[in-house]
Amino acid sequence: MRRISISPQIITLIVLFIMPQGGLAAKEPAARSRNEIKISLSETNHTMAGGIGASWHAMSRDLPYESLAGRKRINARGSAWGGNPPLDQEGSWQHIEQLASWLGMDFVRVELEQRMYEPKRNTFDWDNEEMKALYRILDWCERNKADVFLTQMWSFVDWNAHPGVPSLQSSPRNMDDFAKGLATLVEYLIKQKKYTCIQWICIVNEPSGNWAWWLGPGNRLISITPGLKAVRAELDKRGISIPLSAPDYNNLGGPQQGGYDFDSYIGAYDCHSYKGADASGMKRWADFAHSKGKPFLLTEMGDMSCGWGGENPGPAGYKHALSIANKVLSGLASGVDAFNRWSFTNRGDLDGQWQMIRTWDRNEKRYLDEDSIKPEPIPYYSYAMFTRFLAKHSTVLRSEVAGRDVAAAALRSPKGNLTFIVLNNGNAAQSVAVHVDGLKQAATLHCYQITEAAVSQRDFKLNRKNEVALSVENAQFTDNLPGSSITAYTTYHLAHADAGISMDFQRRNDNSQLETGGAK
Repeated sequence: MRRISISPQIITLIVLFIMPQGGLAAKEPAARSRNEIKISLSETNHTMAGGIGASWHAMSRDLPYESLAGRKRINARGSAWGGNPPLDQEGSWQHIEQLASWLGMDFVRVELEQRMYEPKRNTFDWDNEEMKALYRILDWCERNKADVFLTQMWSFVDWNAHPGVPSLQSSPRNMDDFAKGLATLVEYLIKQKKYTCIQWICIVNEPSGNWAWWLGPGNRLISITPGLKAVRAELDKRGISIPLSAPDYNNLGGPQQGGYDFDSYIGAYDCHSYKGADASGMKRWADFAHSKGKPFLLTEMGDMSCGWGGENPGPAGYKHALSIANKVLSGLASGVDAFNRWSFTNRGDLDGQWQMIRTWDRNEKRYLDEDSIKPEPIPYYSYAMFTRFLAKHSTVLRSEVAGRDVAAAALRSPKGNLTFIVLNNGNAAQSVAVHVDGLKQAATLHCYQITEAAVSQRDFKLNRKNEVALSVENAQFTDNLPGSSITAYTTYHLAHADAGISMDFQRRNDNSQLETGGAK
């Protein structure tokens, strides 16, 4: 894999537009365009603590139906299970891993439940099918240098549930036993399995709302602070410094005035978002977390206004893809440190078609064979315009937009590669003029583009469409972009067969141009 780097002046421009077909016009006067984007290479906003990726769960067992706090629900675990094929389908797993590497995901929420590893008190099972799936996912993250947000979604163990509370939703009856169990898992993963990719630990999914996974006696919400305190103490006792993250709320309604009494036990704040962009909500959380010296992570995201539940196709649609793009751009501008889409693997018949790749036949209710596992075109390729061309831990730069229905973000990777991302939410064709302030060396930008029609073609390939040259004297260009399109202008020169970018390393090619490749 290759990617071109020109010290700190390298440029990747990702432009997301809703418009008809057009092409590049290098050095064309900006006055001809009604939309202008100005990026300053010398002014920074913040440096991301993570990157961009998607949820990847390890749960696969189809367990007996269980009600939620007295309310019946067919799929009590939502769609956080069943998306991965059996481990003996080696070819299928290799294909899934290749599709993940192509995306270049570098921030992955890896999900499990306590039932998998501690089905009985102080009885641990490290070798069952689901635990082996967990190792396989973590192995991929380790090889590809992806930062892992390890999440215990819920406990789901009868031995530590409150009487009368569904074990799936119950907070631990004995907090010390809970902490020892989770710490034993983490210690095993770190010290025995030697994983270095785990960067954060979340003790429970969504401990808020009437479906919360942290209910006390009487099916009432209780504080997660005792759990965070106990787990932090147990990890410290074992010499494990990986930070905890909380509160993992299901919305961006906070943060609450006065802060949280668990602040001293965590190293990051995180929440979920299933509405529109909600830039103000993300900014409130990011500002709050940063004021505490901690990152803010968006650890589940989607847009349920596009549809969800059952086999609803909304999450696989282009409207949803554009909403996700807008959410990421708004989040970058608001100070969010990492983004996690729901979800990489997903059956698609449990809670909506959230899957980014197809691993399950919804009609036949069986796993697809290796040759039938394919990208879900719209969510896969639209999200790839972020994951494929961005490196983790990038710095967000100052950008200004003048125009209608246009938003932008600009990023610089740890090795100096720059990425400019622009979204046009309008329905009409528009031109755009991009101005780069502070470019100190000429750069050639490679253009990649998707439209809904293009990615729906059976043999779609994301290869370079054309290129534009920028010079120190004239670091600007204009372009006409097709309707409902996502376009990337980038110094990363990736053929369709290449893996996506996760982190930078550098080498020189035969033409003496400095190139940068992604970790594989």
